[in-house]
Amino acid sequence: MTDLPTDGLMPFHAMEILKRAKAIEATGRNVCHLEVGEPGSPPAPRVIEAVARALPQAQGYTNAKGLAELRDGLAHYYEEQHSVAVDPDSILATMGSSAGFIIAFHTAFRPGARIAITRPGYPAYVNTLLGLGFGMVEIPLEAANGWRLTGADIAAAHAATPFEGLLFASPANPTGAAVDRAGLADIVTTCRRLGVRLISDEIYHGLDYRGPSVSALELTRDAIVINSFSKYYCMTGWRIGWMVLPDDLVRRAEILQQNLFISAPTLSQIAATVALGERDYAEEQKAAYAVNRGLLDHGLHTLGFDIGSPADGAFYAYAGISRFSNDSLRFCERLLDEAGVAATPGIDFDRVGGNRYVRFSYAGTRDSIELALQRMAGFLQ
Repeated sequence: MTDLPTDGLMPFHAMEILKRAKAIEATGRNVCHLEVGEPGSPPAPRVIEAVARALPQAQGYTNAKGLAELRDGLAHYYEEQHSVAVDPDSILATMGSSAGFIIAFHTAFRPGARIAITRPGYPAYVNTLLGLGFGMVEIPLEAANGWRLTGADIAAAHAATPFEGLLFASPANPTGAAVDRAGLADIVTTCRRLGVRLISDEIYHGLDYRGPSVSALELTRDAIVINSFSKYYCMTGWRIGWMVLPDDLVRRAEILQQNLFISAPTLSQIAATVALGERDYAEEQKAAYAVNRGLLDHGLHTLGFDIGSPADGAFYAYAGISRFSNDSLRFCERLLDEAGVAATPGIDFDRVGGNRYVRFSYAGTRDSIELALQRMAGFLQ
């Protein structure tokens, strides 16, 4: 392995494990993929059909903000799902949520500004902030509180080290923790009181198992909302997402989009426009995840992993491995090499305490989860 950068950038270990798993599969061995947050099903059939029809003509750029049909569809989505009126002109189609983060940081904050994130949390938050030269404050969360962020957590972290922004996801990766409406209102109110700009990562919306997802747009128009078609709509490789921006940031975000990315991929925008009307298909996938969620939770409990109640949302189990190891990377490497089960080490999500945790994804098939549990049983014995 080459030397790591001195600015704190770290590999995305989920992708490193995936690369290692693919190399193993190339030798003819079978691997159970529980490492990446990638739905096991393709997009809805009508999405594929629409793209096939559009392929001969859809070769050029779109408007930097995105196709009018897509942004109109997203405005309708917010009205229908969240009872919120959103102007299509405040919506920007992006190359996945990843591009949305880059645009949000450069739109809302000065160079070097500090932005808070939760720990554990999505590793790209840390690496994107560090790579772009922004400061970072980590707010530690606790298993005892279901890994949920509170306004008190934000206020305490801000008192210790002030920050200008907060990037927060509900449901969250890797824990699946989600705040309810009152919890989100507490976060929004605290950010407003402290003068902190909220960036609400809503990529796992639709994958709440306790009730409808609550968008920050239901509570404030000062937040930047980022979402994607990757998870709920089974479109990871299409690299298509969107942002909803406060009025004072729309023009700057559009200019950055023009210069950084030009526009989101045209075919992916066409696919996304159709996907918005295929929620019945998406709900079928969610029902399968719910079955997998119960199966994996029971299996991990039985095997001796330290795991609380099933996650509120998303499609992950964040499991303690203290009974087996205090080195999550080594544990995952051995689990893959010896048992053919790919999982993500907790150090991806928490550089302080992640050595004691592993994340398993249940976005794949039930068969793969059942086989993975069988293999893990043998491995742990």
